[in-house]
Amino acid sequence: MEKVAEILAEASAEVVEPRFRALAAGEVIEKAPGEIVTVADREAEVIITRRLQELLPVPVVGEEAVAADPSLALALGTEPAVWLVDPVDGTSNFVAGRPDFAVMASLVRTGRTVASWIYQPVSGVSYTAELGSGAWRDGHRLVREPAGDDPEKWRGSVKSRYVEPALHHQLQSNARAFGPITPGLRSAGMEYPQLAEGGHEFILYWRTLPWDHAPGSLLVTEAGGVSARLDGSAYRPEPPGCEDGLLVACDPAVWERTREILLDLAFED
Repeated sequence: MEKVAEILAEASAEVVEPRFRALAAGEVIEKAPGEIVTVADREAEVIITRRLQELLPVPVVGEEAVAADPSLALALGTEPAVWLVDPVDGTSNFVAGRPDFAVMASLVRTGRTVASWIYQPVSGVSYTAELGSGAWRDGHRLVREPAGDDPEKWRGSVKSRYVEPALHHQLQSNARAFGPITPGLRSAGMEYPQLAEGGHEFILYWRTLPWDHAPGSLLVTEAGGVSARLDGSAYRPEPPGCEDGLLVACDPAVWERTREILLDLAFED
């Protein structure tokens, strides 16, 4: 666990942090409509991939590698063990000079995340989680306390950008039943730790790319929370295109009630 945390911090120090608020012209590229990547993303992924495979020589499913060759993501369903890597989660924040970005990795065995790492370069904070062994921030155990039973006091985010317009409107309307609803931090590597440490009670995600959500989902569940698909099945990382929404909450009761308010009501005629 410690070695992987070191790899992420070292890669960040080598190629990510030196470019924070110092990106040169030509170092930001549009890899797909509305999707940007920087040389820091690409260089960090190369470094992390090589060093992870020195630890455990299994396939690496990296965000930027999959952008170049989508078939690489199929290893999540065919290989007994796979590394997942997100070299800069929150690239748009990184490019804009905002501090909300992270470097992330996770280990998946037989389709289940068994270990995860999130490093936040600006603060230097490191989060780790191991299946059945707990969630940690810089070596200190994270245990998320249950929320109260009043939804009007629950804080959350509803990420409905990729939802069709009518359902988007219904979700946003139903969210008024809760307390403060924020747009989120535009980085799963910042949002999941925030929930695990008490800053939010729930987050609804719609698009769930595996490198974005495997690390944080394990962190939250090992801290006592819930990360599950909308049908109640536990989250498992899948190749892009297989995802179908994800509700993350601080405890089972909040998960159930939030789903009832946001989704059951939203799907009524």
